[in-house]
Amino acid sequence: QVQLVESGGGLVQAGGSLRLSCAPSGSPFSRFAMGWFRQAPGKEREFVASITWIGGSTLYADSVKGRFTISRDIAKNTVYLQMNSLKLEDTAVYYCAASRRTQVTRTEGDFGSWGQGTQVTVSS
Repeated sequence: QVQLVESGGGLVQAGGSLRLSCAPSGSPFSRFAMGWFRQAPGKEREFVASITWIGGSTLYADSVKGRFTISRDIAKNTVYLQMNSLKLEDTAVYYCAASRRTQVTRTEGDFGSWGQGTQVTVSS
């Protein structure tokens, strides 16, 4: 398993933006897809977005479509989640994950490696 390290979380006002980053510690990312999930207090972890490392195909949850953008920088070996027009309900711990599949997926069980999570708090 690869060790994933997230960064970029923080406190932002509603309507604002944040960019999360995810990079592996040690080995570079493989050919498998990457994803972002989130877990709000008292709720189950939910899918946010995923991207294929090769080709850059993307998949989004309906709740973030049009506001969030997942991308990857192959040269920097980093995956990003650009979050715009943030809402109060986007408050959660955000997790980066590496999939066991090469295609985009929203299924949590398809992801085998997880980061420690980074807190995103949206205030009114």
